[in-house]
Amino acid sequence: MASSDAEMSFWDHLDVLRGTLARSLAAILAATAVVFAFKQFVFDRILLAPSGSDFFLYRWLGIDFSMDLINTDISAQFFIHLRTSFALGAIIVFPYVCFEVWKFIAPGLYEKEKAAVRKAFGFAGLLFYVGLAVGYCLVLPVTLNFFQGYSVSDSVVNTITLSSYISMLTSMVLLLGIVFEFPAVIAVLSNMGLVSRRTLKGLRKYAVVIILVLAAIITPADPFSMLVAALPLYGLYELSIITCRS
Repeated sequence: MASSDAEMSFWDHLDVLRGTLARSLAAILAATAVVFAFKQFVFDRILLAPSGSDFFLYRWLGIDFSMDLINTDISAQFFIHLRTSFALGAIIVFPYVCFEVWKFIAPGLYEKEKAAVRKAFGFAGLLFYVGLAVGYCLVLPVTLNFFQGYSVSDSVVNTITLSSYISMLTSMVLLLGIVFEFPAVIAVLSNMGLVSRRTLKGLRKYAVVIILVLAAIITPADPFSMLVAALPLYGLYELSIITCRS
């Protein structure tokens, strides 16, 4: 570890961590307040857009789709507004939170480790947003279209609540954002000598099977929907091979 880290006591580290958490939380809350104030734009133009027929993917694929949402809980809309504002606030300031985490762990790393982890943090931020975009623009609309039209019987009509829709949107989009962090993790492990390019190439056929299974879980729909989810995930695996040092 660096000498400055060795000179710090446990309580010094705790104070630094407390400051890191406080600044990160303050940034998230500030972003949350901004998102909360722009309710109409956030919901009509972003969150609820995939439920409407004007969404670009439906027009591009020629899909006639629209979803009428209802609310059955008197307080649900307010708390959904609050929760989604916090989630979007956290997403917006994600790079700043990564920067704060980097500042906290950097003093305990050697110079060679610092360079590798610094690049990985920047890479992770970019991949996170790409994953969110893939989840929002591709995977979520295809999944919504499938579940909206699926029924166990003609006598059962799907009536979708706002709470159910937002829950699927946030869980699926955030899941893709997290999954897209895989190449950044591989880059760090490669710099630590724990993963090699040769190993990943040897595991490629197993990775394809795992990716197809994961795509089936994410989008339990038709083969086209699985392909929409599987292709970006396979691209991540190939990107992980490229990011390996050797």
